[in-house]
Amino acid sequence: MTRFARYIGIDYSGAKTADSSLPGLRVYLAEAGQDEPRECLPPPGRRKYWSRRGLAAWLTDTLRDASPTLVGIDHGFSFPLAYFEQHRLPLDWPFFLDDFRRHWPTDEEQVCVDSIRRGVYGNAAARSGDRRWRRLTEQRAGSAKSVFHFDVQGSVAKSTHAGLPWLYHLRRALGTHLHGWPFDGWQPPEGCSVIAEVYPRLWNRLYPGPGRSSHQQDAYAVARWMQEADRSEVLEQFWQPPLSPPEREIARVEGWILGVGAASDSAAGT
Repeated sequence: MTRFARYIGIDYSGAKTADSSLPGLRVYLAEAGQDEPRECLPPPGRRKYWSRRGLAAWLTDTLRDASPTLVGIDHGFSFPLAYFEQHRLPLDWPFFLDDFRRHWPTDEEQVCVDSIRRGVYGNAAARSGDRRWRRLTEQRAGSAKSVFHFDVQGSVAKSTHAGLPWLYHLRRALGTHLHGWPFDGWQPPEGCSVIAEVYPRLWNRLYPGPGRSSHQQDAYAVARWMQEADRSEVLEQFWQPPLSPPEREIARVEGWILGVGAASDSAAGT
């Protein structure tokens, strides 16, 4: 029996502003009894592709109903422990999201990540990090780059800095109905929706298919892996990655990539 009714895979984009139509922002949705994830397009209107603001509004509406949903997004949900230590921040995820948004207001109109980096908006100088800092989960994933490693291929730095304020908005809008894994606990309660960080590279080669762009493929692979992992009843093992007690405490601050662990290199049903 599956825990979730739906699975949403999101390939995120930190390009341009919160209201820009972004071809790199793709969303696929699968259902528990469905064979293939399908792409979800933005509502009909002026925009051909999702904007970050539009996606956040759609997620809020979608997750408000009673259908428990697992959402996987491919950007960092928190920062390395060194960031908290350097800026003397409490080891508290809700505080971190609020503090970050006040210094990096990438959810505001006409504001982009690069304009904050240049000092035009926000206060990046007071809340920046070193690209040599890597979270424990990034180290375990192998090729995952630091959330501060900007301007290189495969970087998630820009998407992370653009996406974190929207996690803040989702939590405020949905409250306890949305479980932020693992910050709200390693074992999500039954019946609630869960949002988790993912790394599509773990799975995007498992599900080859013609006609999809790289962004579509990443979102599709995330949705399908989550669907298959739940269907085959192995998803539960990924809530509890093999970590020592000290590592577990670090990961509750830094976050963890769903699927990184003892079985992260294999398909869900194998």
